Amino acid sequence: MRNGVIIDDRDNVVVAIYPLHAGDEVTYALPGGESGHVVANQDVPLFHKVARQDIKAGQAVVKYGEFIGQATCDIKAGDHVHVHNCASSDALKDAVDVDADVQNEAARPSAPVACARTFMGYRRSDGRVGIRNHVLILPTSICASDTTERIARAVEGCVTFHNQNGCSQVDADQQLTVDTLAGLASNPNIHSVLAVSLGCEGCQNDLVVDAIRKRTNKRIETLIIQQVGGSIKAVEEGTRLARELVREASLEARTECGIDELIFGTNCGGSDTSSGLGSNPLIGEVSDWMVSQGATTVLCETPELFGGEHILARRAATKEVGDQLLKIVYDYEAYVQKFGAEMREGNPSPGNMAGGLTTLEEKSLGCIHKAGHSTINAVYPYAAQLDAHKGLVVMDTPGNDPSSVGGIIAGGCQLVVFSTGLGTPTGNAIAPVLRLTANGRTAKTMADNIDFDAQATIYGPQTMEELRDQLIDQIIRVCNGEPTCAEALGYTETALPHLCNYM
Repeated sequence: MRNGVIIDDRDNVVVAIYPLHAGDEVTYALPGGESGHVVANQDVPLFHKVARQDIKAGQAVVKYGEFIGQATCDIKAGDHVHVHNCASSDALKDAVDVDADVQNEAARPSAPVACARTFMGYRRSDGRVGIRNHVLILPTSICASDTTERIARAVEGCVTFHNQNGCSQVDADQQLTVDTLAGLASNPNIHSVLAVSLGCEGCQNDLVVDAIRKRTNKRIETLIIQQVGGSIKAVEEGTRLARELVREASLEARTECGIDELIFGTNCGGSDTSSGLGSNPLIGEVSDWMVSQGATTVLCETPELFGGEHILARRAATKEVGDQLLKIVYDYEAYVQKFGAEMREGNPSPGNMAGGLTTLEEKSLGCIHKAGHSTINAVYPYAAQLDAHKGLVVMDTPGNDPSSVGGIIAGGCQLVVFSTGLGTPTGNAIAPVLRLTANGRTAKTMADNIDFDAQATIYGPQTMEELRDQLIDQIIRVCNGEPTCAEALGYTETALPHLCNYM
């Protein structure tokens, strides 16, 4: 029975797809159809790595056909390979040769075909299409967040979130907050907006509303707590305004829209080896299909491109785009170093490592599979408005799940597909977050949070193409109104990023 997987013929490690005991024979398929074998020298947990051959101290450990770390001692064939004998390092980053043919083969530039699928969406006055019809009760600062929560709870059809920012910020940090709030408000899933401020914060109502109006012409109402006479009166007035907006939104009807009008977000969190092995490649197949239909798909989480940025840069449409992609990774590393820290601190997380991920490079190489094989056409700053019909693009976001998801939704993603190995409840108030896992144990134990069981990407019997089509069908059902698990649970956690500490 096959109980191991190699991803690339150049790999010198095998992934255990079942728990192994010392003395077990690890059997894995080779690219030519033959089987490879190695005997495990120790017990090896599920999704951890086994050396396929002897690896000398100082040599590169290779997975995905790429460098993932450096052996810190001699490793024998059959040894468990993990943090005790493998470490992240820049020393051998270019140790694995990739010839020009392989580099060019990675990207698949192609002209979009006629759009093959449709969904029923809401056509907005600014021309964009939403898949939800929410009224957003928008807190412009932390001081308005409790008030907006009370208003949203009082009126069905409203959504909100806690904004921890909005005051005591330096100018650049405040501008990032304003841009993010404006992006969330202008997302096409939002019918209209009630912007609520305290009245004395940095992110004044008029400042935020002006930024929203630069992106969209949807209806915006405003409320200032200090002007209406305090919190109770603000909730009363806000509830009245919210009911009016919801009544107006209820008159909107769904119309048939092409899948090419989607801006398709991708993300991952609570990752283990199954993410890079199964669920992220599946998302990549869906991403490639979306690109072929003329949609925009978005890869984000800049810290989790670290170690894989050179691979993505090979796929850039132009040298300028490739340079921009490399720059966001290098700038992120330089930013972290300002605090005397390194990118590898805290990444992979303890959960990532328990799930078999040894180094940040290994985690990143699994992460970038969400981008499929398409050409990368643009790199966007955090929360910048994303262009429709753009193909595959990258947004510069933190790796933190609620913050990265929030950034691409502020950019205009109507939906985010989110892979997880260990299970995570991440949702968002503005857009559905559809979660999938290729870890069968997680699919069972976290069933309340998992929308799509992708373990067949590793174990079969369905093919990757069959699973891709099943996931596309589910995405379209969500676009048509089917709630995701996060929506059903009411999970809307949102985190806005910081450039520096509060003043």
